Amino acid sequence: MRITFILIKIFQNLNFWTWRFLFGTQKTQGGAYVHSDRLTVTSPVLMWVKALDMILEKMKSSGFNFTQVRALSGAGQQHGSVYWKKGSIQTLKNASPELPLHQLLKACFAVSNSPIWMDSSTASQCSNLEKAVGGAQRLAAITGSRAYERFTGNQIAKIYSQNPEVYAQTERISLVSSFAASLFLGAYAPIDYSDGSGMNLLQIWEKVWSASCLDACAPGLEEKLGSPVPSHSVLGSISPYYIQRYGFSPDCKVVAFTGDNPASLAGMRLQEGDIAISLGTSDTLFLWIQEPTPALEGHILCNPVDSQTFMALLCFKNGSLMRERIRDDCASGSWDEFSKALSSTVAGNNGNLGFYFDVMEITPEAVGIHRFNSDNQKVSDFPKEVEIRALIEGQFMAKRIHAEKLGYKVMPRTRILATGGASHNKKILQVLSDVFNAPVYTIDTANSACLGSAYRAIHGLVAETNVSLADVVKLAPEPRLAVTPTTGAEELYRPLLKRYAELEQKVIYNPTSCPVK
Repeated sequence: MRITFILIKIFQNLNFWTWRFLFGTQKTQGGAYVHSDRLTVTSPVLMWVKALDMILEKMKSSGFNFTQVRALSGAGQQHGSVYWKKGSIQTLKNASPELPLHQLLKACFAVSNSPIWMDSSTASQCSNLEKAVGGAQRLAAITGSRAYERFTGNQIAKIYSQNPEVYAQTERISLVSSFAASLFLGAYAPIDYSDGSGMNLLQIWEKVWSASCLDACAPGLEEKLGSPVPSHSVLGSISPYYIQRYGFSPDCKVVAFTGDNPASLAGMRLQEGDIAISLGTSDTLFLWIQEPTPALEGHILCNPVDSQTFMALLCFKNGSLMRERIRDDCASGSWDEFSKALSSTVAGNNGNLGFYFDVMEITPEAVGIHRFNSDNQKVSDFPKEVEIRALIEGQFMAKRIHAEKLGYKVMPRTRILATGGASHNKKILQVLSDVFNAPVYTIDTANSACLGSAYRAIHGLVAETNVSLADVVKLAPEPRLAVTPTTGAEELYRPLLKRYAELEQKVIYNPTSCPVK
């Protein structure tokens, strides 16, 4: 039998989620509903269930042969949570194949509109959690991150404090990922280590729930969450509902679902020492780390493909929009002119450094344009070509500095895997390669979380035999080498990195106790 692996990625990359949905009195756009306070953001749980019904029905009508599916896994956007009402487990187990899931499950949720990653309404809960464990750095040391408003533990604390009767009615709390896995399993699926790391609740070192964090959020929370499991775990066979309604094989296995960011790491096939950089509207770094040092910026998560190591996530808000603005101001809106200007200046920019934050930056918390000459004196402007190099070098130096703060070390075998719009510009990639002193490869990561879920489904079937994900996907296309570091780059940038880190302290905005991302 030809082996086929199917994945479903919940809440993202399905075209019909860009429509506007009307559930009750709430109209969603892009799958989300922004409440009147502009802080609370939710999504209707039944919208997700109906989306799953729709995609499976489309596959069935197109003639997809579900009997060939040996295993499935998937991903959901991180931090969102689903609240199963008491007794819902029986509805899941006994789902009638005569009806679509969204009809069967319509009375199963204690909270009909799930808080999602865009929510920023839990500042007081963040403050309470950090105080309960001994401060923001202590919380980061335990869970991998300081308190963030979108993180699940703080969302649960808000629901408990504002609607204790709803919390009491809740039998199980799922992440979006484990919720999706539950639909396929016909039972409550456990939360995996990697996605569980984005809750401010999991002790990332011991991979168990933190009693102090649980107690700070809500009573009886451990029972409602269930025990976390390794990300490669086979949770069981697919529910009879899918066998009877769609023709899945009874032998089809459900591998633990995870978050979209961890799944992307799997999809990009990162290995120890690698960095993946997405150069998009926001710039995002994915790092494979052996010995992390959690900090007040960035996130440390359990590695979804190697439970003995970790991944780090850093987000920089001023990405492509900042580059485009400087291109428009200094290169007449032309990327060709931008690249020529970049090439016309020397590496190191003769000591001129710049910080470019049109909007409040996340890493670090700073805003505004700040320029410094080689004597560390603040200046009001640079020549256009100097401005362009200061922007690009500054963006990449910040990435290396903050990656190393989290415990990352550039190794002889380090590869930088670049994706996103700016990854097509070799002049920009050359600066990236020089700053990190590592070769840069380009990868096509369209739907990388979906691809990563498919890889993880394959890996789940053999993970218990100590076969690595790299071995499983070794025949997949390799990334393409784009540029290598210029001779002498490490010696040139080492003192500049030290200067940049010191100057960064001068431009940092007064940080809040609970940052918004």
